[in-house]
Amino acid sequence: MTANKQHDGISGAGEPLHPDVAALLADIQTAKIGGLSAGSVQEARAMLARLRKDRAGPLMHAVLDRTLETQGGTLKLRAYEPTPDPFVTLLYFHGGGWVVGDLETSDFAARHLAAATTARVVSVNYRLAPEHRFPAALNDAETALRWLAEWLGTQPADHRRIVAVGDSAGGNLASALALRMRDQEGPTISAQILFYPVVDCDFTTRSYREDADGGLLSTRDMQWCWAHYLPDATRRTDPFASPLRAASFSGLPPSFVATAALDPLRDEGRAYAERLRAAAVRVRIATTPELCTAFLHCRIGWRRRVNCCAIVQNFCLTKGCYRIVPMSA
Repeated sequence: MTANKQHDGISGAGEPLHPDVAALLADIQTAKIGGLSAGSVQEARAMLARLRKDRAGPLMHAVLDRTLETQGGTLKLRAYEPTPDPFVTLLYFHGGGWVVGDLETSDFAARHLAAATTARVVSVNYRLAPEHRFPAALNDAETALRWLAEWLGTQPADHRRIVAVGDSAGGNLASALALRMRDQEGPTISAQILFYPVVDCDFTTRSYREDADGGLLSTRDMQWCWAHYLPDATRRTDPFASPLRAASFSGLPPSFVATAALDPLRDEGRAYAERLRAAAVRVRIATTPELCTAFLHCRIGWRRRVNCCAIVQNFCLTKGCYRIVPMSA
């Protein structure tokens, strides 16, 4: 197979912030809302819930909750169906450094993904650290995938495709899940879509240095997240914790990797996409100018987010064979 890499947008530190992003960051500073690492885990969770409350996403044809009983306890899923007959299912893992976030704080993003792509979105309420450390969240991701694959087995053959989707730490889970399923010959993941993913434990990259204190995520925040998710630093190079460290990228599904230009995670996301390309995996890389991490959850920069979702929709429709959709509108 011939590798197919496409780049959209631009990247690099020193870019101006989108005016809406700058206003949001100013409001956060005025309200003296610290980053994830500014307080306790409980305070970080409360902060996220406060920031994302009272935000109504697009109306859906149906929203269905499901609870699975697992060895680790109960696992809640929420399915968003924008139409009566979605053509593909996005298995979505929210961000939050494996420590914060739930079905409610990711409702806005899940609804917009479903509306923009016309796909069913199944959001996974995986277990969080530090109460449940690595690999608990990944195990929940696998449980959700296996249940979904079994359920879709009752649907028409052309409606059974599953795409693993995640942002930030959720992108980590989606990429680690694709790696695990390749190795275990588990349920087929047709493609993976990763928004500003955490795929490595290296804090010395250029973007970590240049954007250490910028945007909505700092280097200190990520160090705090890793310390809760996987305290033993010697284990963080496990490929299921840091997918960029995988020995081989061959056999992974077609991939779309979207990074934010003003984000400490930018370089590892791009490095991951380059490793996929080198392994002849079809991959598309898009960098959203002027935006920082978590743009999928923000009202701000909506034009760029809609363009990003348009690429995702085309990606799903064409099974990883793409046409150009500009990122700069």
